[in-house]
Amino acid sequence: MTDTAIVSRGMFRSLKFFNARLYFLTLLLSNIGSWLQLAATSYLIYRLTGKATDIGYNVAFQFLPMLLIGTWAGSFADRYDRRTIMTVTQLLLAAQALTLGVLDLTNNVSLPVVWGLSLFLGVVGAMDNPARRGLITELVPGEQLSNAMSLNTTVMTGSKIFGSAFAALLIGPLGTGWLFILNGVSYAAMIYGIVGLRAAELVPAVKRPAGGTPVRDVFRYVRTNRRLSSMFFAYIVVCTFALNNNVVFPKLADIKWGSPDSFAWLLTVTGIGSVVGALATARLQVVPLRWLMLNVGVIGVSSIALGFTPNLAVAFVLCLPLGFGMAAMLAAGNAISQQESPPDMRGRLLALTAVAFLGSTPIGGPVTGAIADYVSLEWSMAYGGVSCFLCLAVLAWRWR
Repeated sequence: MTDTAIVSRGMFRSLKFFNARLYFLTLLLSNIGSWLQLAATSYLIYRLTGKATDIGYNVAFQFLPMLLIGTWAGSFADRYDRRTIMTVTQLLLAAQALTLGVLDLTNNVSLPVVWGLSLFLGVVGAMDNPARRGLITELVPGEQLSNAMSLNTTVMTGSKIFGSAFAALLIGPLGTGWLFILNGVSYAAMIYGIVGLRAAELVPAVKRPAGGTPVRDVFRYVRTNRRLSSMFFAYIVVCTFALNNNVVFPKLADIKWGSPDSFAWLLTVTGIGSVVGALATARLQVVPLRWLMLNVGVIGVSSIALGFTPNLAVAFVLCLPLGFGMAAMLAAGNAISQQESPPDMRGRLLALTAVAFLGSTPIGGPVTGAIADYVSLEWSMAYGGVSCFLCLAVLAWRWR
């Protein structure tokens, strides 16, 4: 068997293409900075107010634009050049991070300022997300697309390991402000990854024609496709209620486990599990819906157990399967959406996937934070696990 044949069947088979290697490497570097900022923002808000609810509101502001304009942004990415869109959005994202860093370092930061900049981040991110994910469809041939999508999830979750670990190590000596500055600088890597792509090796994008009803068309297509509609139902339920650990980890680490500085390390360990889950999905030639449902169950069990775990050591252990299930489910959803997608609808379906994944956060983030502050820290994690099993029950009934 030739080396090419081995690569074409391997877990990293899409990396035999130069454009994919360059893109994923620079995406990894840039997203390490993004996780630095995410951890630093949670630290900053918890330092300012001490409330998980305020962290929940912040993620609501950050991801509300995805809910409101995400599908339209996918239609935009299907119509225009994705590299141009990304170049502009990456510059704006860098400006947001640098502004937040300067305000923090000069002691001019406040909760409304953080919320306002998070809202700006959300608007730009809503435009960037479908273009960034849609560009992956131009890096590799169609038969490698499922693998490339899973490797994209691997990179996104792998950056969580390094970004969260660096945050844990650097936030003490540097403070949150310099972490925002580092994130702003990291966008230079992503811009290089966009402009450095070999145009001759790009797979031509199938552009949707002007006019028509592109947003209604994608909703109609999902509604009539049983696998896609089931996948999106699972995405909406699980992402709304069970993937808000970033909101409650700071308070769990401080109040329940007595180690406020361990928040970023919890994210790091979750990221390790996430990389394994994404790679486990990448090895599959075709991703079945059963794999997605299996990992919804893994998230459910892990969330309930983590909510009631007695100490930090056990929490670290339980973060591994939680991260595995999260990344495997997300990678499976991305792969299924592309397996079922017509070429001219890929950007819109990826955007709709992002809306289900990130757009649900404005609802789930504040709900989770409120449960942590006013009901029970334990149930702020466990209720998400219960929602996973309710989701599985509905899907099992539908596919009975």
